[in-house]
Amino acid sequence: MKKKILFLLTACIVVSCGMKVKKPEQRSKFLKGFSTYYNTLFNAKDALNTEFQTRDKAHKDNFYAPYIPILTYEDQPLGSDLGQSAAFAENSMKMGGINGREEGNKTAPNQPQGMSGIPGNPQDPNQAAPKGASALEISEAKALKAINKYSVIKNGEEKNKAIFDAYMILAQSRLYQNKPLEALDALNYVFSNMKGDKRLPLAYIYQGAAYSQMKNYNKAHEIFARLKDEKISKDYKKLLTIYHSESLLDAGRKEEAVKELDLAYEVNTNRKLKSRIAYLRGQVLENLGQNEKARESFLAAYKYANDFEFEVKSQIAIAKTFNGKGDYSGARKYLEDISKKGTYGSRKNEFYYALGLMANKAGKTDEAQQFFRKSLKEKVSDQQLRGLTYYEIGKGYLDKNDYIGAGIYYDSALAVMTYPPSKILLQDQASYIKKISKNYYLIKKNDSIIALAKMSPEQKTDFFTKYIAKIKAKEEKEELERRRAERSKGFDTGDYSSTSIFANSSNSFEDFGVATKGFYFANTGTVSKGTSAFRQTWGDRALSDNWRYSKKMATLEDMKNEALGTTSIPNPRRFETAYYIEQIPSDISQLKKDRDTASLGLGVMYQNYFTNTPLATKTLYDLVDVKPEEKVMLQALYEIFAMNYEKNPQAAERAKQILLTDYPYTSYAEFVRNPKSNTFVKSSEDVENKYKEAYALYEAEKFAESKAILDQAIQQYPKDALIPKLYLLNAFNSGKANGKEVMILQLEQIALNYTKTPEGIKAKEMLNYLKSDIKFQPTDNKGNSVPQNKINNNVVPQQPNNAPQQMGTLNESSNKPPKKPNNNPPGMQVPNTNPVPAKPQ
Repeated sequence: MKKKILFLLTACIVVSCGMKVKKPEQRSKFLKGFSTYYNTLFNAKDALNTEFQTRDKAHKDNFYAPYIPILTYEDQPLGSDLGQSAAFAENSMKMGGINGREEGNKTAPNQPQGMSGIPGNPQDPNQAAPKGASALEISEAKALKAINKYSVIKNGEEKNKAIFDAYMILAQSRLYQNKPLEALDALNYVFSNMKGDKRLPLAYIYQGAAYSQMKNYNKAHEIFARLKDEKISKDYKKLLTIYHSESLLDAGRKEEAVKELDLAYEVNTNRKLKSRIAYLRGQVLENLGQNEKARESFLAAYKYANDFEFEVKSQIAIAKTFNGKGDYSGARKYLEDISKKGTYGSRKNEFYYALGLMANKAGKTDEAQQFFRKSLKEKVSDQQLRGLTYYEIGKGYLDKNDYIGAGIYYDSALAVMTYPPSKILLQDQASYIKKISKNYYLIKKNDSIIALAKMSPEQKTDFFTKYIAKIKAKEEKEELERRRAERSKGFDTGDYSSTSIFANSSNSFEDFGVATKGFYFANTGTVSKGTSAFRQTWGDRALSDNWRYSKKMATLEDMKNEALGTTSIPNPRRFETAYYIEQIPSDISQLKKDRDTASLGLGVMYQNYFTNTPLATKTLYDLVDVKPEEKVMLQALYEIFAMNYEKNPQAAERAKQILLTDYPYTSYAEFVRNPKSNTFVKSSEDVENKYKEAYALYEAEKFAESKAILDQAIQQYPKDALIPKLYLLNAFNSGKANGKEVMILQLEQIALNYTKTPEGIKAKEMLNYLKSDIKFQPTDNKGNSVPQNKINNNVVPQQPNNAPQQMGTLNESSNKPPKKPNNNPPGMQVPNTNPVPAKPQ
């Protein structure tokens, strides 16, 4: 009995001593490794994996984003559990929006950060995760607890190897909460206290990922490059190539990313990973314009795909990169055959879309449109793809200048698209098309009326006789179809045979066998069947009186007729030629003016909205050929020259010659002589000296000599920052030497070429004065009035007494009205608001 009591006392003493908290240096390294994993660290891993599993269920690839992520939550490149967690991590970063290529950064709540002694440890080692914490926050708290409770440090070195796993979990948990700085803090402890651990490359991989997340790509790539030079395990190399390639892609270094993806494709043997790597590589190559290589990469993605969705999307990507030079017939037959096999039949709409893309690349536009329309008739499997199908049909209408048709299909695309960037881009295009459509159909309508107005009476009668014959034939055909439809269904024909739905029935609606079960419209199934039967017979009808005899809902042709001003309502006199002839206006001047203005706007919109310079140039030259009024003519010639003189001088030459020949004294002619330069460099000392010299000659009233120096400087230094000032001073020289009209011409040129510079603004102010009807009292040097017969007609610039003292900038002219000077040259007194050449110091 005494021995038992002694044993129990000894056991109690040992247990009580074990419960005493020891410093990390005093802990045993033999038992801690075992107890670490099977206690707190296990819970940390479990919380992290729970987060991964939750996100895995919600994961869905967005094939319409520029790039897909490589890693998902299964089939990871690392064999160990920790490695799987590491690989899970990257994809959770992307799902959480950490990867800037898709959703941008999201801010996670701040978490407690380290205490003195061990980086990353909480202030209270025993503090649990807050109530309601996320799985990542729980994982972080558990990892911190494991570190504080089981870390064994001797001579500045961590002896418990399991603590490495704790720090990796801690770093991951913080990375996925978008806290890269705190993650780096945890990793730095590993680099300082576990220098000899063979798993350090994994820590460096996470370090590179943290810097990449912070968008410090240079530092991240430096770390990844250093790891590639070292001898690391195959599993680490697999993970490294994936992280490095995606980091390069985030940094915009696409060519280098392709090379790294090639390496990742070689070292990873997992089929799913190879497929995803190949697909991403294909996306990058397609973005770089290397469609042939992209197509090969997408073929590899399809070859290794083990997911039905991935197989279908790979086939679509292959079709998108078809170059049009290969075996189109063979490729078409392959896709048509595969769309009929097994489960692929449920994705016929996607395969028809892919066939349409391929037909477009092969130059078979009509066949492509047929495939796109077939796609719309199939069951919808992807709303975004359906929107893209509508878009492709609309683009077909746009290529034929059918803007109403294009607008309708673009609106349909916007209604079903799910990927926001595509919708935003298409919204802009749809709004542009509506604006273009308005001008386009106004031009067509006015052209038709003008052409009719120019016909002789005989020609008008002959034209409308043929038009009336077409109307009669069309109406007879419609009436025949209506009667045929009524006979086939028995509507209002007196047909009560067994084939008629009215036979042996007193109901107004077909009951489909449920007439005795209650109110007809209370059963949605019955209503659906009835609606379908009605449409099969009558088509879509507007809700209006006499619907049975009215036309169907507005068609595309009806909308075009409305835009062209052609009424769709039958008129009792529609078979009389006189009815049409008497509606033709006798005065078509306003019609032509409206038509010319709309044509000018159409050409400008082609250039500004779609950067379609050839079409814009053709439209504007067509306008020039019909001789519009001078204001529209000048603007059209200017637009043609401005959009072509740099890239297509041949197209601009005709506009230039017309301006120089027919309108030589306009500001537009001045522009084509010296096209504006958008790039200026810092003013050189030589130009400043020439400006000072020219200004001195101007003050000495040696206007010709001043002008010669300025012309030489402009020709010698066309991109100097003082060029606008040289032109402005030259305008004053011309005003003194050649009169007001020449000065106005040059000021208009300055206002046109240098609109946003102070000189351009002041030129506009000066033009407002010179073109006004205000009369001023002329004075001499002493301010005395000068009789009208002694006034020199030349315009004299005013030299303000507050002229800037600094040369060589674009802000020399003051915006404040200068005071009346005392040293004005004799002649007309210029108002104080007028710009003048700045006096150099």
